Amino acid sequence: MSEQPVSLNSYIRLCGVVFVVVLCTTASMIATSYAHIGSSNDWTLKVALILAIAVVNAFLVAGYLMHLLSEKKLVYTVLIFTVFFFIGLVGLTMWAMNDFPPGTASH
Repeated sequence: MSEQPVSLNSYIRLCGVVFVVVLCTTASMIATSYAHIGSSNDWTLKVALILAIAVVNAFLVAGYLMHLLSEKKLVYTVLIFTVFFFIGLVGLTMWAMNDFPPGTASH
């Protein structure tokens, strides 16, 4: 039998802590959506706060619960290329949003 570098009890404790933090961040996103921040018509600050909390939530889920923080270099390389091409496709879509063929009318 080979010794595992991390004991099962400490791993379960880490997963429990991450799960509780994920629950707290999800609750804070919901609370932020109902909070009265800024003026009643200005919701951009509220959306920015919710997105920031969602990024923390996604990092916790992907990094700890999906074990991506302990993966090999190849997985990180594939993830970096995926993010790069996703940003490129979103950018191209935004760039061509108002580019209509000649003779057609925009909506």
